[in-house]
Amino acid sequence: MAKENRDRLMILQFGAGNFLRAFADLIIDELDAGEVIVVQSTGRERANAINEARGKFHVAIQGFDSGEIVNETVEVDSISHALHAGSQWDEVLDTGRRPDLSMILSNTTEAGLVLDPADKAPENDAPASFPAKLLAVLSARYEAGHPAPWIAPCELVESNGDLLRDLVLEQAETWNLSDGLKAWLQKECRWVNTLVDRIVPGPPKEHPLLGKDPLLLSAEPFVFWAVETDDDDFPLIQHPAVVASADITPFALRKVRILNGAHSALVSRAEGTGIATVRECLEDPELSSWLESLLFDEIVPVLEGRCDDPEGFARATLDRFRNPFLEHKLSSIALNHEAKVAVRLKPTLEEYREKFGTEPPLLSTLFRGDGR
Repeated sequence: MAKENRDRLMILQFGAGNFLRAFADLIIDELDAGEVIVVQSTGRERANAINEARGKFHVAIQGFDSGEIVNETVEVDSISHALHAGSQWDEVLDTGRRPDLSMILSNTTEAGLVLDPADKAPENDAPASFPAKLLAVLSARYEAGHPAPWIAPCELVESNGDLLRDLVLEQAETWNLSDGLKAWLQKECRWVNTLVDRIVPGPPKEHPLLGKDPLLLSAEPFVFWAVETDDDDFPLIQHPAVVASADITPFALRKVRILNGAHSALVSRAEGTGIATVRECLEDPELSSWLESLLFDEIVPVLEGRCDDPEGFARATLDRFRNPFLEHKLSSIALNHEAKVAVRLKPTLEEYREKFGTEPPLLSTLFRGDGR
């Protein structure tokens, strides 16, 4: 999309990994929205590579979009520079004190949203856990008297903003920080729950920039970012992939039941066929037809009226599954299969029975243990 001139944002980002760079940082670049300062907490290799490249890198957008093949490469230059938390903690805190800081992003994985009992009230060194690091940055900002920022975690955890806020407040209690700071954290800081969706598998297998751009990534064309807020001034709301809603639960429902549900259904249905990847399932005429019937005859009808455009999302899902640039192995999806099926498919089976008063033929077959 074309860049537009807007008020420039200053964004602090915890996490230098592939996903945020091909997701949030690319969105920020497409909007020409502002400057991102990245913090790397584990190691320093990625931070060094970002700085050596002066924040610039390329993303190869590869896959299907509306049935058409896409294979284009874009340069991303929204990152200003990267900091290493272990050796540049003072600079991280100084970034938190910048008057123009408007938003803090994170993707520290699910494992990052925990506290470390060993963390002590910060003095000169970075705390170990991410919530404690964030608290130290916010505390420095509060003491400097600057406005509270938006805080948008991108970890794939339900109610991630609420969870992160509660962890930060718990750490503030442990450190016996001031009541004024705790009230500011709870009432002024703009914590939001988010749902992020884009497949970023890493560097492309083949590309002219391999060996030239050490930060080169590939990403599918599909991108979606739901932000739970009533405010219409979320900093990145102008991007077509960013949706603000007072309740993002329907978007999570749509993703879990359609995309994740279809993944787990294919694991069951393809067992014993010798087919190894999601793409190969879509290239098999019988499996492809079966999956379309499952989606449009049994899963989508249960979701109609409960989430936005489930049929359109299902069609986009099929495009994503057909992506010739991705090798998504069924064996990876099959990990913890029974637990996933209980969340992704069983509720649809039960709700179909309740809504239509009959058995869904394909889902019922899966639960009888006879996927064929």
